[in-house]
Amino acid sequence: MTVPAAEEDVATALLWEQGTMGIEVRPAGVHHVSLLAYFPEAPGLEPALTAALFPLPRARLQQAEVPEVDWVAHFREGFRTFPAAGFVVTPPWELEGLPADRRDVLVVDPGRAFGTGTHESTRLCLGLLRDLAKRGPLGRVLDLGTGSGILGVAASRLGARTTIAVDLDLESLAGARHHARLNEVELRLVCADLAAALMPGAFDLVLANIAAPLLVERRHEILALAAPATVLSGLLTTDAETVCAAYEDAGRIEVRQDGEWAALLVQRGAP
Repeated sequence: MTVPAAEEDVATALLWEQGTMGIEVRPAGVHHVSLLAYFPEAPGLEPALTAALFPLPRARLQQAEVPEVDWVAHFREGFRTFPAAGFVVTPPWELEGLPADRRDVLVVDPGRAFGTGTHESTRLCLGLLRDLAKRGPLGRVLDLGTGSGILGVAASRLGARTTIAVDLDLESLAGARHHARLNEVELRLVCADLAAALMPGAFDLVLANIAAPLLVERRHEILALAAPATVLSGLLTTDAETVCAAYEDAGRIEVRQDGEWAALLVQRGAP
């Protein structure tokens, strides 16, 4: 897909919402970029993508041949240590140059599910986690749709009493287990479809870094957990108003932004 460079973030978000398995960004002239997005083969995919891209009338969509590339190895080659919301995110092979005190270090093996700290939605969650930890103990933390487990690892780093990481994808759970071992923290892993099977009142903080439509569609089961604080992320700033409206009766809502992305902190009554 070719879009004006100024619309890259919006186009990327729309492609993720449609289920892309990965995106490569390439230059396409002076003012445009080309997004090579990978999808599982499915009937009706192209018409569905065309409809989803309606907000971007200047986008141009066409099929492309899939090249023979080891994308995990390709991504790992360019992954370097970087700061994210007060943490230092580093691959295992760059640990030697870091201080021995790892409280602010998140070790990430790139290519093991979504969540390496490079995306704005992950950084927003990390920032909110750090701010909440400054206000008081995080207590019992639940990470819905954990992906790589980076948010659960960060919660443990910030003193969470227990951290439960939930995902329906077995590969994601394997990645989260791998990252728990790399970071020498305990994550309790649960294979489940979001929050429906979980006990209300069992958590002090719920993290849900998933797509905006899912946050709205599954609001009842997320709110049924009755957590004093809930962090909602994975949404564009253009979706923030819709998600806020869906959760407006749940408590006080604080909105954070990073570029085209937003996160909400929903707090019930007094902490």
